[in-house]
Amino acid sequence: MNLTERKAHWEMIYQSKALEEVSWYQPNPEASLAYIQSANLDKDAQIIDVGAGDSFLVDYLLDQSYEHITVLDISEEAITRAKKRLGDRAELVNWVVSDVVDYTPEQTFDFWHDRAAFHFLTNPADQEAYAALVSKVIKPNGKMLVATFSDQGPTKCSGIEIQQYTEEQLEQFFSKDFSMHSSKRLIHPTPFATEQEFLFAYFEHQ
Repeated sequence: MNLTERKAHWEMIYQSKALEEVSWYQPNPEASLAYIQSANLDKDAQIIDVGAGDSFLVDYLLDQSYEHITVLDISEEAITRAKKRLGDRAELVNWVVSDVVDYTPEQTFDFWHDRAAFHFLTNPADQEAYAALVSKVIKPNGKMLVATFSDQGPTKCSGIEIQQYTEEQLEQFFSKDFSMHSSKRLIHPTPFATEQEFLFAYFEHQ
């Protein structure tokens, strides 16, 4: 699936499904928040949520008084929905509509958060573009959290194929520029009474 096809797919998803009608719906992103808290970031740290959709993570980060939050998603509809939910607080966030592999930020980041964006990149060229991007835009000693479906998780999401990962595969893929601090497998209960196994991998930029 090329960039144009990816964008069309996700615009259709967010135009046709309500917040609670997608498998990744998560009213409390507690695992992500725990990793961010463990990083001991200053309130003026640069944090980015990649492939965020209309996730609630930004709401919680604003509640915790983080001052520099970037939310990126390929879908303009997803970003619009998140802005409407936040109301006036949306003005406190840097919103970016872009495919992650086509993203050229003006700043660098202290914390890179990706819950289920990377595993949609099944083309090796896109995977390498992602690796090059995070190496460039995450600050030295900055942190990166990448969550994907594990090798025991689904093989598809939202009707398209994904790339499953093991701990060893993620560690090896990012090993050129990042060291893995920890990893954890977590079960995500979907709104449809099913379960998905995610692999959370936590890295530091060398």
